[in-house]
Amino acid sequence: MTLELRCRCGKVQGTVNARRAYARATCYCHDCQAYARHLGQPGVMDAQGGTDIIAMNPDAVTFTSGEEHIAGLCLREGGLLRWYAGCCRTPLGNTPRDGKTAYVGMVAACLPDAVERDAAFGPRDRIVLNAGSAMDRVRPTPFALVVGGLRIAAGITMAKLRRQTPSLFFDMNGQPHRTAHPLSAQERRSARPEPA
Repeated sequence: MTLELRCRCGKVQGTVNARRAYARATCYCHDCQAYARHLGQPGVMDAQGGTDIIAMNPDAVTFTSGEEHIAGLCLREGGLLRWYAGCCRTPLGNTPRDGKTAYVGMVAACLPDAVERDAAFGPRDRIVLNAGSAMDRVRPTPFALVVGGLRIAAGITMAKLRRQTPSLFFDMNGQPHRTAHPLSAQERRSARPEPA
């Protein structure tokens, strides 16, 4: 099953091969919340601060137009690289800093057809990550977390055994195609929730 990938304004477009997905999760970590707040796009987080992430092999994702609009950031030195459409600030995906690791966490906000998403990847809260950081009570899913973690590890290992070359956001040497700028201290403070 192939899903449409599109930013909010339509300048960045592509496709996602759902068969190459590892797992679907909702992540409530402080960094995912700060990332969504920094981009300022409604609908990225749920009411408890969770971001819907589809973990997959980067080879599953193809950009067909608008790659020149893709920008990157990291919340702190050494953190995940977080990619978004600079034209309208739609989040696209998160990757390790090492482009040789076959993993991208696609943010579901760039897969606009919710019915297709659920049909392809299953229910949104199948795996819950970092429930302790949620803004309200969220039920953890320990068994699903272990199973999902094993599927991700198996997918990354199989890609390594096949000697999969870097793709998507990285060149053949595993270096990012574009710079992912760290947020300044002020930007990080602004992206954190106000104390209750």
